[in-house]
Amino acid sequence: MALSLACSGAAGVEAVRRRATAGGRTTGRSLAERVTGLLGVLGPSFVKGGQILSTRQDLLPEHWRAELRRLYDDVPPPSRRSIGHALRRAYGERESWPFTEFDPRPTACGSIASVHRAVLADGRVVAVKVRRMDIERTMGLDSELLRGLARALRRVPALKRVPLDDLVGQVADAMVRQLDFTAEHQALKTLRRNLGGLPFVRVPEPVDDLCADGVLVMEYLPGLAPFRPDSLSPDRRREIATRTLQVVYRMLFTDGVVHCDLHPGNLYLDRDLDVVILDAGFVVELPDRVRRLFSAFFANMVLGRGRRCADIVIESASSWTGDGSLDGFRREMAELVERETGARSGDFELAVFATRLFDLQRRHGLYAAPEFVFPLLSLLVVEGMIKSLASDVDFQAEALPILLASRAAG
Repeated sequence: MALSLACSGAAGVEAVRRRATAGGRTTGRSLAERVTGLLGVLGPSFVKGGQILSTRQDLLPEHWRAELRRLYDDVPPPSRRSIGHALRRAYGERESWPFTEFDPRPTACGSIASVHRAVLADGRVVAVKVRRMDIERTMGLDSELLRGLARALRRVPALKRVPLDDLVGQVADAMVRQLDFTAEHQALKTLRRNLGGLPFVRVPEPVDDLCADGVLVMEYLPGLAPFRPDSLSPDRRREIATRTLQVVYRMLFTDGVVHCDLHPGNLYLDRDLDVVILDAGFVVELPDRVRRLFSAFFANMVLGRGRRCADIVIESASSWTGDGSLDGFRREMAELVERETGARSGDFELAVFATRLFDLQRRHGLYAAPEFVFPLLSLLVVEGMIKSLASDVDFQAEALPILLASRAAG
């Protein structure tokens, strides 16, 4: 249910899209600029939502997505004074800083932290991620706002029995955990270990003894380029799309370590066109039971086994209101899965599928584990990027070898 509910805002986005284009391109661009600016003011949680929407060419026109892409790393930078204060809190006075050079001008700047180029005493060039001052208070307000929104939505008759509190609580807690750079430090090491067997993916190595409260130091990877389809040949685009899917599916179905923030602001290509993951702040480790159930659901969806998908949702259910028929749920789930089986990435739309799945669960009063929201968020973000790279990639079939291997391994 959680993943489906996360996608159910597609209708609202469609309404915004109609408003954006109704008065012509100039009016639409002006509205897109205003909405993007508003998201930046509202706080990191809303910036994250804008980043996700920027990947969805099926939901928003290009000029909207172009504006929202500014939220990747074009957030106003913190003051030099606040950066200096954060470094002094981590390392003491300037004389004791471990850098012989530190550029106060960010190479990238997000809503939670800025990233700076620096040089160590041994000559190594490093990237230094510095958490914004007072961001804890901002994120706390974000969390309360999200929880309040969930309580308000519970007053809508159609959503009265939906366990929104559990869903929003999972997401809000994960968002706040982005402030924990010790956890991100560990997540980088986990991703490097888990993905080390894939020769076409790179994750920067943290400098363990220099990571401190509010500061994360990692190797600097030069020569990176953003994901830009127009600069690549069709064969290269398809290769990169396939590689990206393999990375995501490996994380989801084998490791159970889910990166929920793989938008183009965190994914880059190096000179060899290897996929580079630069940020590990919004990484969630799934309980093994949730990983196995979600993997089984996805595998059976790919194979067209709708009734088995229904049984998995029932098995994973966090609640059942008893309003609907389980046999009716199985029958309608089979019909839904049958319609989607074998669809290629250009035709299969996860947001649409998840919205229909959520409506099906709502009508039958049956809701799966709220942790399902995290793999769904991950797939929603990467699906939009895959569509822009190579719409002919078989989104579902690419998952099957990894799903079968992970199930064989237990």
